[in-house]
Amino acid sequence: MRTLSLPLALTARISPVVVLAAAGWALTSGPATTPAAENESAPQSAGETPSGASTEAASKQYAAAPAPCGSIGTATIKSLVPGAKTAGKEIPSTDTSLRRTCSWNALKGFDYRWLDVSFEITESDAAAAKSYKENTVEKSGGGSVPGVGDAGYSVVNLTTEDKQQTREGVVIIQASNALVTVTYNGSDFESKKAPSTDEINKGAIKAAKEAVAALEGGRKA
Repeated sequence: MRTLSLPLALTARISPVVVLAAAGWALTSGPATTPAAENESAPQSAGETPSGASTEAASKQYAAAPAPCGSIGTATIKSLVPGAKTAGKEIPSTDTSLRRTCSWNALKGFDYRWLDVSFEITESDAAAAKSYKENTVEKSGGGSVPGVGDAGYSVVNLTTEDKQQTREGVVIIQASNALVTVTYNGSDFESKKAPSTDEINKGAIKAAKEAVAALEGGRKA
């Protein structure tokens, strides 16, 4: 049997998978996004936001974050993260009414996949639009995701550490005063190659659409 030599940076990220294989749970939150060489088209700027306190109050739709682990369908989890427990693992939050995140990850054979879905509830549409704009500028090099929420953005990056490739997609959606962020990445530890840009981008967008649908169908202010 071959012995895999994993890069140090990925070893730290894969360590929860050892626990996952034994107990079915991932114990840490998703990996940080690292800028890299492969990106999508130019980002879409956030639209004009409502002005005036009364307008903001009237347009604020969401009072609390929905349960993130129930926001993605079982079939989608099985497709995007083969071998993962479909129930997911919610990451501890200091205020679950404002921010909630669920994580799924698994190593099946030599293929590793990680998916995070996060909901953040802000005080107004304007605050959400400002945060959306700041995040999309920080993760520059991506493109718009039309038809989801009030504004949508997607970016895919490729990183290489000790000859091991990892490709990660991030999708950010603003829907009224809520922000939905999806992070999806993958690696193949046998070939040391990463999944294609198309696979990661489409997977992240699919999860984001389901998460926004769950938000819209949940509790409102």
